[in-house]
Amino acid sequence: MTTRVAIVGGTGKLGGIIRDVVESEDGFDVSAVLSSRSQLADLDGADLVVDASTPAVSIDIVRAAIERGVNVLVGTSGWSAERIALVRPLVEAAGTGAVFIPNFSLGSVIGSAIAAVAAPFFPSVEIVEAHRETKIDSPSGTAVRTAELIAAARTEVGPVESPHVDQRARGQQVASIPVHSLRRPGVVARQETILSGPGESLTVVHDTIEPALAYGPGIRLALAAALDAKGVIVGLDSFLDLGLRRPGPAAPASRPVDEGDVPGQVARVTSA
Repeated sequence: MTTRVAIVGGTGKLGGIIRDVVESEDGFDVSAVLSSRSQLADLDGADLVVDASTPAVSIDIVRAAIERGVNVLVGTSGWSAERIALVRPLVEAAGTGAVFIPNFSLGSVIGSAIAAVAAPFFPSVEIVEAHRETKIDSPSGTAVRTAELIAAARTEVGPVESPHVDQRARGQQVASIPVHSLRRPGVVARQETILSGPGESLTVVHDTIEPALAYGPGIRLALAAALDAKGVIVGLDSFLDLGLRRPGPAAPASRPVDEGDVPGQVARVTSA
């Protein structure tokens, strides 16, 4: 039986890569390719919705998939734990599955997991992430996910030490961790997680060099997992056995965050 896949944002960079992977996979067929301005009715008839749109419209795509009783795989950036809390009750009530993948790169997932394992042993942690100048949101979904994993791993030892966070130059705090975002030409994606302690420092670095090659294996894994998923699942690491001590899940927000009139704002506003 062929799975009909509707790809939102299928004309963009990530969406194009996802489309190529879907078309090359046995048992999957691209039934619709939508832009961020397409009608949601174009999702009708799909067995799986893949969202690679923009942070501003992504939440509407996810809600539309849930309303249709269809599982959704989200590769769009900007989905923090607080924002996922907005749709978690909808997914659970519908009995569907929503899989959020901040980064399809296996190397990136492993790098974030290593940083989380090391985090309890270093009092200071900061993240520096860089993407091409055309990326419209910051911090990146990968940086947000890494910070949330680090915070979960530090539950017993407490928040990281981050002095002077009231100063704008100290970056945006995500789960108590300062995150610094660079947007410049000549780079695809790069993340450095810098862990510091008395007399030493450990830096975990991941570089994306060729997106299609880097993301392909993770997209295939996520497609297969999303098809049968139930409830909300976050991160490609949920489907991988990395052989590392896994930190507990990040605590869900105590209440959904009101994003006002700007969907995705939670993940993009820089603290003063």
